[in-house]
Amino acid sequence: MKKWAKAFLFCSVIATVVIVVTFSVLSYLNPQTNKYFVEGDDNISEMDFESELESLDMMENTWQTAVPQTDIYKLIKNHFEGELPSGKKEKKAIVIGYDGCRVDTFRLLENSKKSGIKTLLSHNGHAEFSYCGGVNYPEENIQDTSTAPGWCSMLTGVWANTINVTGNGQPKELEPKTLLLSLVEDNIIDSSAFYVSWAGHFTRKSSTYINELNYITENNINSVFLRAKTDIGTVDNVLADLGKEDCSDFIFLTLEYTDHNGHASGFSLQNPKYVNGFRNSDAMGADIIDSIISRPTYSQEDWLILITTDHGGIKLNHGGSSIEERITFIVSNKDFQ
Repeated sequence: MKKWAKAFLFCSVIATVVIVVTFSVLSYLNPQTNKYFVEGDDNISEMDFESELESLDMMENTWQTAVPQTDIYKLIKNHFEGELPSGKKEKKAIVIGYDGCRVDTFRLLENSKKSGIKTLLSHNGHAEFSYCGGVNYPEENIQDTSTAPGWCSMLTGVWANTINVTGNGQPKELEPKTLLLSLVEDNIIDSSAFYVSWAGHFTRKSSTYINELNYITENNINSVFLRAKTDIGTVDNVLADLGKEDCSDFIFLTLEYTDHNGHASGFSLQNPKYVNGFRNSDAMGADIIDSIISRPTYSQEDWLILITTDHGGIKLNHGGSSIEERITFIVSNKDFQ
């Protein structure tokens, strides 16, 4: 084969690979295009962020009195350690995490076609402003408003200055243990499960929970850590678990749509792709809640259902100290205690 032919063939192969990879990445960053869009999603009025927060009348507190995201830990712990209500035989809990979901997305709920948040709120649920970063805005945050510190603070109940996870790519020490491990090891529950698609949680050497996963494996702890390739795969794994007669007692999952779309094109309600990311995550949240309610044993189970986020975002990033990154939310099917 002549040199020019080899060069042409090589360039063609490279071009094909680039096109395929680009298409795959863009498809993932803008999943299920327009599937859940409603009229007006592409023309949302722009407001300053504090005004947006004050317009959310479904919240039971103000952003100035936001609760720490570490309260998630307390809510779950109190739920499992509390007495069973009359007629119930078993306690269950699930945390549905929308990674990188700004709280101003709640402006979209009124016209949602399918929404996990709206489902909880319409069935006597409750919503509160929370905060990440270790302290509430405008005080200077003590940890990055990033994925690892956010979820880790919820699962351990303490901030970065205690667990030494100040950013992504930092494996936490075994202690303090997350609820996924401690609740099972202390015989408070029989089983737990952690469902994700982001590799930074536990599938890399530098992943946040790699030490905990190794401990669980070595000691035959009944806790499943399972990573899918996409959010759709994550939800499939969750639904498969919920479809079992004796599903995991505590399930923690994260969906990446809002975070991926924010990094790709902007954390903003004026960005249709970010709005689409929220619509998809929240629709999947509704599917998960419907699956819980449809369980044959649901009437005998005492479920705590929480929807929350690890951080917000601004422009194409997060990790900093702005109010857009730091004010988050907690939605619950039960009263906050």
